[in-house]
Amino acid sequence: MAKVFAYPAEGYHYDVEFCQNLLEAQYPDAAADFRRFSEFVHNHSESECELIFTKTFHIQAICYLDLGYVIFGEDYKRGEFLVNMKEEQAKVDNDCGSELPDNLANVLELMARTQDQEFLEELAVGVMQPALTSMIAEFDDARVQLKEKVLKKMHKALLQQDLEGGNIYRDALAALQKVLAKDFAGIHYDNASLQPMIGGAFLQNCGTGGCNTNPLQAPVKQDLSVGML
Repeated sequence: MAKVFAYPAEGYHYDVEFCQNLLEAQYPDAAADFRRFSEFVHNHSESECELIFTKTFHIQAICYLDLGYVIFGEDYKRGEFLVNMKEEQAKVDNDCGSELPDNLANVLELMARTQDQEFLEELAVGVMQPALTSMIAEFDDARVQLKEKVLKKMHKALLQQDLEGGNIYRDALAALQKVLAKDFAGIHYDNASLQPMIGGAFLQNCGTGGCNTNPLQAPVKQDLSVGML
């Protein structure tokens, strides 16, 4: 699913279709969420897909793809997180291109490549799952409408809530969340409950032992029979 959250390029339609088929076979609940997204991509040109990606994550963004910012905001821990993510990406020889090492697409690529099961579980449960919860919440109608009011006052373009039913990337994020929930069912971290910052959309009090930022207690492993998409 890393390619789904990368900037749409040549082959994007094929990647999304392949992902839909794989979800249908292995994650039917996630496939149901993902279908609206894949149908939109199938029926629109590459340039149209590029436009909605840009408006969703860059121009007056609904949410951001850099997990360190999602979790830590402007806190100094974001810098520590970035440094450690860069080190982890280097370990698996993942070229992050023009994006930061904590960009969602790069983190998913890291998860697919790492051989460190404990780090993988900690990253998935202690970082990815709470970050996705925060990101998906940003697509809530009330939050989007509030942002639109602000943008109207500033005479800027409206946020990209394309089509009836809202932004398609919310569906893609929801599908990813269900994939992680299935793959890492039974993996828990005692101190991994994160609370939203007052007056903001980001999360605080988050850290991961594998990334050396405010280490959590050791995971309580109840089921290690997990698989990755």
